[in-house]
This record gives sequence, C-alpha cells and structure tokens, in this order.
Amino acid sequence: MNDPLMIAGKAYASRLLVGTGKYKDFAQTRAAVDASGAQIITVAIRRTNIGQEPGQPSLLDVLPPSQYTILPNTAGCYTADDAVRTLRLARELLDGHPLVKLEVLGDKHTLFPDMPETLKAAEILVKDGFKVMVYCADDPIQAKRLEDLGCVAVMPLASLIGSGMGILNPWNLGLIIENAKVPVLVDAGVGTASDAAIAMELGCDGVLMNTAIAGARDPVLMASAMNKAVQAGREAFLAGRMPRRLYCATPSSPTGGMIA
Repeated sequence: MNDPLMIAGKAYASRLLVGTGKYKDFAQTRAAVDASGAQIITVAIRRTNIGQEPGQPSLLDVLPPSQYTILPNTAGCYTADDAVRTLRLARELLDGHPLVKLEVLGDKHTLFPDMPETLKAAEILVKDGFKVMVYCADDPIQAKRLEDLGCVAVMPLASLIGSGMGILNPWNLGLIIENAKVPVLVDAGVGTASDAAIAMELGCDGVLMNTAIAGARDPVLMASAMNKAVQAGREAFLAGRMPRRLYCATPSSPTGGMIA
C-alpha cells in the first residue's frame, strides 16, 4: 500500500467503499464487492440482518468481518435519537466495533441530510466513543463543524442519494477538501465510472456508492469499472493535470530542430 486511505488510524488499500443494498441476492452482493476491490462495506442496520434477526440469513455469513471492515450506517433515520440508538445496537451486534457511518435524513423525497440533527447526533456519538464517518451536505461550513466535533471523515453528497446525477457542485467539494484535515469522501449521487474518477481528480480521499453499482444492468461489471475509475482518478490527482489554457494552443511535439 504505497498510497493508503487512512481512516481512524487504519490503512486501507482501496479508496472505494460500497454499500450492500438493492442487489438481487447475497451471492450477487458478494460478487460485486469482490469485483469492486472494496475493503470497507457499509450496511444499513435498519434494513439488513447482521444478527438482530436470529434464524434469518445474515449478511455477515457472506461478507464476514474477518475479511471486510463492516461500516454500519443509519439509513432510514430521520432524527438524531434514532440514529444514535441504531448505532448503539450496531456496536453490540459487532462486538464493540466503533467505526460507523452517520446519516440523518431530512425528508423521504430527497433524502437530503438534516444538518442540525446530524450535528446533534455526531456530538453524542463522538462523546460515546464512536469513530464517526458522516454523510453531510456539500456545505464547507457544516463539514468543518463536523470535523471540529471529532468526526473521523466527512462525506458530502455529490448529488441526491440514488439519483446518479454525478457531481453537481465541484466548487463546494473543492472548498471542503481544501479546508479539511480529515478524509473527505464523496457519498451519494455517483452514477457511472467517470463520476467516480472526477471525484478523485478533485482530490477526494475516496468514494462511497451503492446504487451506481447495484442499479447497473451488470452490477459485477460496473463494480469492476468503479474500482478502476477510483484508482485512475487518484493517480491523475497525484500526477497533477496540465494547466488549462484558454485560447492558447501549444503543439504536442517539440518545435525545435524542425526541417525548414
């Protein structure tokens, strides 16, 4: 791992994080995760069984914590109290696992984050010993407040959850990245591989996605494409793109020594 993603003091080779919802079955879920190369797998505790329903199939039988970092999330929570309660349950189910993804939604139509409730929940969870990665609006001020509260990563949306609209406001993302001292990961709105590459080229530390893979015609093939896109975007960011030159063309080959 020459260029690891560092979250809460742990290094990860992959900068792609994937969700586990919306697949046709657990077998397809596992195949897509394998193709993505992801090491951090997010799980909606209110929608997926990881032991809270004894006797029912558990996602952990397919994606065991010995092989993946399970990132429980609070999808479906609309208040800080619900989110905190959900993550405390997840910690019990995962034997004290502290790394979690917080999301507190504002309404069922847009799934846009409720930032006052998100800030409230984040403060409670950090004080309770959780390592909080947090879904938030692409607002540089709110993102900085979450960092100041002690969140280990901020995860601004690129566009609405499940919309596939891509990155609608790269300038705000750039401001968040410039000011952050914790990892910044795009969460929500990615639709295809080029969206993931653009997020990484902007300087994001990683990308989290679910619908873009699970909703594709061939989820496993799309997972592979996303894997490559995140790697390519990161390499392009590290390489440093050429400057944009408006109304100024330059030849791609040397002009010195040309035959007269």
